[in-house]
Formats: sequence, C-alpha cells, structure tokens
Amino acid sequence: MTIEPGKRLFVLDTNVLMHDPASLFRFKEHDIFLPMVVLEELDRAKKGMSEVARNVRQVSRFMDGLMSGISHEEIEQGVPLISRELSGANNAPGGHLFFQTRIMPSVLPDSLPGGTADNTILGTALALEKELTDIRVTLVSKDINLRIKAAIIGIHAEDYTNDKVLDDVDLLFNGATALPADFWNSHSKDMDSWQEEGRTFYRLNGPLIKEWYPNQCLYIEGDQAFNAIVRKLEHEQAVIEYLHDYRQPRQTVWGINALNREQNFALNLLMDPEIDFVSLVGQAGTGKTLLTLAAGLTQAIEEQRYKEIIMTRVTVPVGEDIGFLPGTEEEKMEPWMGALMDNLEVLSPSASGGDWGRAATNDLLRSRIKIRSLNFMRGRTFMNRYLIIDEAQNLTAKQMKTLITRAGPGTKIVCLGNIAQIDTPYLTETTSGLTFVVDRFKQWDHSGHITLLRGERSRLADFASVQL
Repeated sequence: MTIEPGKRLFVLDTNVLMHDPASLFRFKEHDIFLPMVVLEELDRAKKGMSEVARNVRQVSRFMDGLMSGISHEEIEQGVPLISRELSGANNAPGGHLFFQTRIMPSVLPDSLPGGTADNTILGTALALEKELTDIRVTLVSKDINLRIKAAIIGIHAEDYTNDKVLDDVDLLFNGATALPADFWNSHSKDMDSWQEEGRTFYRLNGPLIKEWYPNQCLYIEGDQAFNAIVRKLEHEQAVIEYLHDYRQPRQTVWGINALNREQNFALNLLMDPEIDFVSLVGQAGTGKTLLTLAAGLTQAIEEQRYKEIIMTRVTVPVGEDIGFLPGTEEEKMEPWMGALMDNLEVLSPSASGGDWGRAATNDLLRSRIKIRSLNFMRGRTFMNRYLIIDEAQNLTAKQMKTLITRAGPGTKIVCLGNIAQIDTPYLTETTSGLTFVVDRFKQWDHSGHITLLRGERSRLADFASVQL
C-alpha cells in the first residue's frame, strides 16, 4: 500500500458508513482505509427495512461500482474514489480507497484484547500508524467511547463532521430579529407604503436589508411596537408587510390566541398560503404543536384549503422500548401521538350539547387528522395536505429530505422539534435534520422559521425547562 506524500489516511469505523453512505466521497484528495471487520459488520447489517439497512446497501452499491472492472493488483494499489452517482460531484477524482487485504500484526496493549470489532479496528489503525511512519493516520468514528479508547492508546481519532450544519448551534437562524430604535430614521428615505386587500406594505432601503432573509419576522419593542415580515428582497430594497396580531382577543385561530410575540409570528407563518414550509423550534411547553394544529384545523375545516391533516413522527422511545404494538398503522402510532390527543382536548370547544356534542366534535376533528408512520412514507405523494412532522430533531438530514420530497401541489409541511432533546444515536444539535432544514430553507421565498422562546404550558413546566 503506497500513500502519496502530503495525503492523510482515514480509517473509517462502520458507524460512519451507516450514518452517511456517501462518506466515502467526503474526504477530498485524501485516502480511506476499510478494515475487513468493517465489511463484516456491514454485511451483517444489510438486511431489513430500517434506515441503517438502506444506508448499508447503498454503501455496498457504491463500493461495487468503484470496483467494477478493477483487477486484484489495482485493488492492492487503491481504488480511485470517483463519484458517478452523487449530484454535484462532477466526477471529480478524490483519493483512493484501500481495503485490508492481509492480516495486520497485533500491536494492541494487553488490556485491549482483539476479540471485539472496535478493538480490531483500533489494532488495524495502530498497525497502519507503525507501518506508515511518514503518513498521518486518523481513525474516524461516530462512537465517542471508541474515540476515547483511541486517544488512550495514542491513535489520532476524530468525529465524522461532514454532516455538521453549523459549528455552533447558537448560530442557528432564529427567524426573527429586533430592529434598532432609529430604524425608521435610517430606512425611511424614499420609502413607499400602500395597502392591498386590507394588508399594509412598505418598500424600504437601508443598511440592514442585506442581513435579512425571505419571510423573516421583524419587530420593534416599546411604546410604538411594530411587527412585520419580509416579503421580498430586491437588490438593496425590501418589501415588508405589517403582520396580523393574533394576540388580540378577536384575532383567534380555532379559538386560540398567541400569548407572546414569537407565537404571533408562528401563527402568521402557519396561516400564510404562500409559505409552503414552516419550521418551529422551541423547548417543551412553548406551544409548537397547539399552534400548528389550530392553524391546520382552521385551514382544513373552515377554509377548505387542505383535504386533511397528516401527522407523523419518528418513534424513538425516551425510556425502555415497550415492544411491538398491535393493530393497524394508525393504531400502532397512537401511543406515540399523545401530544396530538392532549392538544385536541384543548382545541375541542366545550360543546353546548354536553358529552354527546363534545364526542361528536372530537369525531369530526379526528376524521380530518390522519396519523402515519415514517416507515411507509417512501414513494408516496401528498397533495393538498397539511403535513406535520413532530419531534423532527430526531431525524437525519437524509430522512428529512425523504419526507419533504413527498410534498405534492398544494401541500404545506410543518416541522416541529426541540434540538436540545435529541434521542437518536449519533445525532447532535449541529447534525440534526431539523437544524439542517432550518439552515438550508432560510433563503427560500416560500419558507419560514421561528424559534419559540417562552414556555406557556404552566409556571411549573417553564421553571423545570429552565432549571433542570
């Protein structure tokens, strides 16, 4: 095995390939080494319909395509990493892919027996480091404990960060920005204002416009409070619209009023027919699900804008798994939809007909809300639907793409989640699919995002969210 001077050699752990099948092509001009135990683990994980199994099969297809028509001698010298399937790759050559074709001498400490897959990978990386003294060998793994063990025995190890959307979650777009007190003085020169169908618009120019995004919410605090949304950005000009104030008693959505500024922004985005994708991020109790359902019921039942509401979420348990659940797809998903049922109780008006009227109202609402599993989303197309993806922080970027691309004409997708509560292994705040879509959609004219800041569930829940 010959490594060109100046290149690095990355030894990949199995979980990296399971997490991102295209990771083979993410190391630019550097070389990749796959221990034989990694191929064995991939082979054992290829069966099934899970996302991991699909990723493993994709990795196998990538490797099969790379090795097509290549002789054993060429494999020994390294398989050129040329992506013919990844969009945007432009078939640009990268480094080389090396496989373990011989038994590596065991140089592990006696405290680390080579019987486990992790220790075998560590032994392989350590042997390569001893053999290739002029090349920097790096072990790449999503497993924190493996990286800790690597550091203990002197192997340079790194996390796989290509799927990292942001360096720091504090840099995540929050969807709203406060305007300075002198905003009108610095941005009202040559300003135009007009009204259309009861809506008020302003066309302005000024230094802050270059920092705005489409459908970003703007506000000025104080006695002369002002709440607006960016409707259009043109060169050095912007068109903003004065927002509805859903905090007013008469401005309700399915009987619900906004309790704070961010909830008001969220309802404006959820009720806007020109916005096809909305993401709401916030801690527990900020009203994400309640506001989303209220807007969905209003538009599906009262305005007839959507045929029905579809709600789904990833089924990751907080505690121990309760095992298989009986029944149909919808019945299996019901235990995961406690948030839906709780919020429907709030949204069901106290019917004047007593228990019978309340039951009839609940039946009507449930008939317009369908519960679907993520496992059966592939290949489907949702037209004129209001699709709610709950607990979206537990989805990967690839899963999020799979769901959003299900949207047909007239469909609105709403993603809800709290990136501080991620239950999926190998996902972090900066690699979550929810973080991914918030960052990628912020420049699109038909999307909106708001980070909800204040808990409105109860003073107990609000205190617990902050202090515990």
